[in-house]
Amino acid sequence: METLTTLLKPDDAATAAADVGSAIDALSDIDLVRLKALARLWSRGLPGGLGWSDILHEAIARVLDGSRPWPPGVPILAFLSGVMRSICNDHWRRARYEQRLLVSRDDPDQRGWPGVEADEVPDPERILAAAQMLAHVYRLFEADTLALKIIAGMTDGLTAREICELHDMSELDYDTTRRRMRRTLLRDQRNWSK
Repeated sequence: METLTTLLKPDDAATAAADVGSAIDALSDIDLVRLKALARLWSRGLPGGLGWSDILHEAIARVLDGSRPWPPGVPILAFLSGVMRSICNDHWRRARYEQRLLVSRDDPDQRGWPGVEADEVPDPERILAAAQMLAHVYRLFEADTLALKIIAGMTDGLTAREICELHDMSELDYDTTRRRMRRTLLRDQRNWSK
């Protein structure tokens, strides 16, 4: 897999790294607090003893070395948050895979993940953060009834087809509303990251 460094000429790679470094250096104290909060949110409960600072430093290292190129026009704070989320998702995927290997080794007849729901204790901070984010999303779309129907359906775990059938919505209406929702959320994210 080629990285940004191998795709660009050496001068271009150095310029891209310098641009990223400058953008990170230009972050305000408030932005740094937001970045730390995002790192704490994404890394909460990660297996292997990884903490928020490990995830944040790994994200910055990947952006600086060019393995995660910073796209033009994307706020650095939003981009770093996405990189941290991706790193955490990779760790969770790896942990689930290793767990399945251990379970299948210990009991070859057992398929799937053992009763996680019964063993896990929900993290109150994470539940609160999710509830606040969901409330914010509902406020963003309070005047858009189709968007609220889609959000409610997604919250209930329904598929796109089930949401359309439940609310007598055409595929075109569903797709158009989803694009409108995406634009609104991206606009809101840009305002938040300023």
